[in-house]
Amino acid sequence: MTETSVFLGKSDKREVLSLKHANRHGLISGATGTGKTVTLQIIAEGFSAAGVPVFVADVKGDLSGVAEPVEMKDFLTARAQTVGLDPYEPKGFPVCFWDLFGEQGHPVRATVSEMGPLLLSRLLDLNDTQEGVLTLAFRLADDEGLLLLDLKDLRALLVTVADRSKELSAEYGHVSRASVGAIQRRLLALEEQGAERFFGEPALELKDFLRTTEDGAGIINILAADKLMQTPKLYATFLLWLLSELFEELPEIGDPDKPKLVFFFDEAHLLFDEAPKALLEKVEQVVRLIRSKGVGVFFVTQNPLDVPDSVSSQLGNRVQHALRAFTPREQRVVKAAADTFRPNPAFDTLEVITQLGIGEALVSTLESKGAPSVVQRTLIRPPSSRMGPLTITERKNVLRYSDMADKYDDEVDRESAYEILKERAEKLAEQEAKAREKEEKQKSSKRTRSRRRRSNRQSVGEAAFKTAARTLARELVRGLLGSLKRR
Repeated sequence: MTETSVFLGKSDKREVLSLKHANRHGLISGATGTGKTVTLQIIAEGFSAAGVPVFVADVKGDLSGVAEPVEMKDFLTARAQTVGLDPYEPKGFPVCFWDLFGEQGHPVRATVSEMGPLLLSRLLDLNDTQEGVLTLAFRLADDEGLLLLDLKDLRALLVTVADRSKELSAEYGHVSRASVGAIQRRLLALEEQGAERFFGEPALELKDFLRTTEDGAGIINILAADKLMQTPKLYATFLLWLLSELFEELPEIGDPDKPKLVFFFDEAHLLFDEAPKALLEKVEQVVRLIRSKGVGVFFVTQNPLDVPDSVSSQLGNRVQHALRAFTPREQRVVKAAADTFRPNPAFDTLEVITQLGIGEALVSTLESKGAPSVVQRTLIRPPSSRMGPLTITERKNVLRYSDMADKYDDEVDRESAYEILKERAEKLAEQEAKAREKEEKQKSSKRTRSRRRRSNRQSVGEAAFKTAARTLARELVRGLLGSLKRR
C-alpha cells in the first residue's frame, strides 16, 4: 500500500491499482474456489487503509472477517515473502454491518417518497396507464400534505384514490380503478419478499456510507446479502434506490486523487440474472456517469459474460482468475475473457486463463494516461485480515459498539398518510352513522305521527253506523211529530 495505489501482487513487477483511476470501475471474475473473494478482500483493505470508504454486498457471508486480524500461517507468510509484501502484519479493519432485515446488521431503510413514483413504477414494471395513476397518487399526497413513509401509507393512499376516483378524475384526469388494483397486486408481491422492512424510518443517510475513522481509515460497510439474494425484488428495490440516491445527491468532482466511495457487488451474476429492466438501466447509467462523482464500482462474478456488454465496456480495471474450458460454451467464455485484455507478447492469454492456480490471476489496471496496462500473470498478495466469517459473538460485539446503533436500530413510526387517512375514514364513518341515525329518527317520528292521525279518523264501519243512527233518529222524530199533528 502506498499513498497513491493499492498493492495487488507480483508478476515480473509489482502490480498495483491506482487510486486515481479506481473510479473507472473494475471486474473481478473467475471460477468457484479460485480466489475471487480474497482478491476482493485485499482491494477493500487497500482502499480502507487509503482512507476510502467501501460498500460490499456480502452474498456468501464470508467477508465479515475483514474486521479481525488474519491468523498467521506458514503458507500466508510464504506468499507474502514471494510477492515482496514487507512488512506483512495481521490487521483488522473498521467495519459497519448492515442488513435490510435488521438481523445481522443495522437496518437499512428508505421512505416511499424517496423512492418516488417513477422508480417505483419501473421497479413494479407498470404500464403507462398504471404509472400515471401512481404518479397521480403521489401528487395527491403532496397536495393534501400526506407523508408517504412506508408501504401501509401507500396502500392507504391507493384505497383513497380508488374510493375518490370520480372526484379525482375531474381534477387530475381519468383514474381507473382497475389500474389501482393492478398496482396493489404488484405491491403485494413486493411486500411478500419483505419490502415492508425496507420502507420506513429512520431512513438511511448516504453520508453514513462515506465515513472514516478518527485516524483516517475508510470504513468498510458490509451488507448482509445471503438472505437478501433469495428475495430478488427486494434486492433490486434496494439497489435501485441506492444507486439513484448516490447519483442524484453526490456532487460532480471530476477525477479526484482517490475515490469518495467504492462499491463491490459480489456474485454479480445474481444481480443481473432476471433483473428488472429499470435496475439494468440504472446500473448502466451509474457506471457510465457516476465516476465523475468520485464513486468506483467493482463487480465480482464467476463468468465475465454475466455482466452486460453495456456495463462491461466501462470497467477499466480487471482481475481474471482461472476459468474452466471443458465444454464449447466454457471455451467461448474463456475466449471472450481473453479478448478483454491488452495482449502480452510473453504468453498466450487464452491459454494461461485455464492454467492459473489458486491465488493467481491475470491483472490489467489503468495506467497514468487512463490506458489499460498489458495483462500480467500475477501472484495475488495475502490478506491482512481474517479469511472467513466472524463468529456470531464477534459480530454482535461489533454491532454493540457501533455508533450507528442509536441512529438506526429502533424503528420510528410517526404520523403519516396511513394514520391521517384512517382518522379521516373514521370521522366520515361516524358522520355517516350519525346521519343514518338522524334519518331513522325522522322516519320513526313520521310513522308515529301517521299512526296518530290514523287513530283519530273514523273507520268505514263507524262512519256507516253513525250515518244509519242519524237517519233512524230523524225518522223517529218525523214520525212522532206527524202523529202529534194528526191528533
